[in-house]
Amino acid sequence: MRLWLIAKMLLHPLRWAQDRIDAWVMARVKRQPGPIAIPRGRVYIVPTRFGYVFAFMLLVMLLGAMNYSNSMAFLLSFLLAGIGLLCMHHTHANLANLQLRAGVISPVFAGDTAHVEIRIDNPSAQQRLSIGLSWPRQDVSMTAMADIAALQGETRSLPLPAARRGWLRAGVFSVSTEYPLGLFHAWTWAELDIATLVFPRPATPGRVPPGSAGQGSLEASNRVGQDEFSGLRSYQRGDTARAIHWKSLPKSPQPMVKQFQETLDQDLWLEWNTLAHLDHEARLSQLTRWVLDADTLHRRYGLRLPGTVIAPGQGEAHRFQCLKALALFDA
Repeated sequence: MRLWLIAKMLLHPLRWAQDRIDAWVMARVKRQPGPIAIPRGRVYIVPTRFGYVFAFMLLVMLLGAMNYSNSMAFLLSFLLAGIGLLCMHHTHANLANLQLRAGVISPVFAGDTAHVEIRIDNPSAQQRLSIGLSWPRQDVSMTAMADIAALQGETRSLPLPAARRGWLRAGVFSVSTEYPLGLFHAWTWAELDIATLVFPRPATPGRVPPGSAGQGSLEASNRVGQDEFSGLRSYQRGDTARAIHWKSLPKSPQPMVKQFQETLDQDLWLEWNTLAHLDHEARLSQLTRWVLDADTLHRRYGLRLPGTVIAPGQGEAHRFQCLKALALFDA
């Protein structure tokens, strides 16, 4: 293990240095409700690979100037070195004193991707350019970039996979910049108190909750000989003779059967016990599907879970209450 660390330090010095700094800093990052101000002492900075190449080039130029005693080469070397130091100052100052606030994060279903909104406020009179937000070890192409005008703010969202139902916390994220020349990488870590609910993944459509004359259903129950007439259909084996529409026989070569729609109660109960043949997560997925279907049909529905009963209702708030109970069930 020690030899592996030495090899990593020699082959990838920048990555090794950043890993060591990140481990030291991450142990000290605390979740805060926000806003979080970024003090100068919490901004860390290291050269990029281009910065290392730039420093090596300056060293070669300085050695050449010393070897040939060329005053113009000395002037150019010190001029470029001064530009590099000035760039380091601007890169560090580009992050200092920014403020971070939690934005909106909407609930999602398991398997989807949540989008964590983070607002960056610039309280200074200087504009801040090329500010990046990213999760730890995220690909550079996934970094959300923002240019923030003086005394203004910008909101950016970071994608966060939601693999399991329950509460999903955003976790630690990075704020970084390489402005203006890309010779230095400045960054800091922060964690805002951001969380959202992940609902169970809905089951595929098709199954309907069991319904009877005392309990609602998500579909009309077609029964012969009761309640309201709803139309005619073709004769099928097993239909009784009293259900046949005899008046249509002279006009149709095939017997037609009268259909009646049974009027059920408006309140629909979605119950855990009606899905005893399914496993734990499959029950939650099916109940989630029924909640969404009932809400789409504008039906009044209630939810019965072990230890939890939600009275029938409808609307967005009622749907959220039911989905929240399913998301946190036995969580």
